[in-house]
Amino acid sequence: MPADAGASRLDEITLLSPLSAEERAAVARQCRWRRFHANEQVIDHQGESRDVALVVQGRVRVLSHSPAGREISFDDIEAGGFLGEMAAIDGLPRSASAMALEEGTLIAFLAPRPFQELVSGHPDLAMAVMRRLCRVVRIATDRVMELSTLGANNRVHAELLRLAKRGRVEGATAVIAPIPVHADIASRVSTARETVARVLNDLARDGLVERRADALVVRDLDRLEALVEDVRAGA
Repeated sequence: MPADAGASRLDEITLLSPLSAEERAAVARQCRWRRFHANEQVIDHQGESRDVALVVQGRVRVLSHSPAGREISFDDIEAGGFLGEMAAIDGLPRSASAMALEEGTLIAFLAPRPFQELVSGHPDLAMAVMRRLCRVVRIATDRVMELSTLGANNRVHAELLRLAKRGRVEGATAVIAPIPVHADIASRVSTARETVARVLNDLARDGLVERRADALVVRDLDRLEALVEDVRAGA
């Protein structure tokens, strides 16, 4: 890919926003670019690669599998995000896998050394990396607590609240688009698809959520948050 074209594509990578256009062009020249098919593996769990993956187009899911083959989903990274920074920083094997969710997902892979030089040379960029690592730790801590203290129904409520806060918030409502797949929610909260379907049906019957053609709407975000927090407080 020509450096100028690569630099323009990197304009949307939030991590690189502190850089000048010239600096992004230099990063683009250092990247290895690759497109992936939907469901194609981007990063291999326990793999030896250490590159940071910049999600230029498409969407990537961070996941792992139990010894029995059960998929456990951790997070979805949208275009403009990045992943793989832990291995680039500590030099250890990958802690999880990553899979492209959309056809034609475009990834720019940046090797550990130039990534480390960027972080050490740009305080704003270093802070962005630290904020992302803090987010990863907070999400992991919340999920450990939920798995240890909450029932399956309540874990679905908590995951729905997380998705709603990341969606489009409009006053008391939140729009989650596209509609979350039951199996995806189930893999994140360690329960069955049938449980997720039942909980969402109950919430819809109570008027708390509404299914639309292309989105799931949480009609009262404060009420959903109170539902989650009340259960947490009693755990």
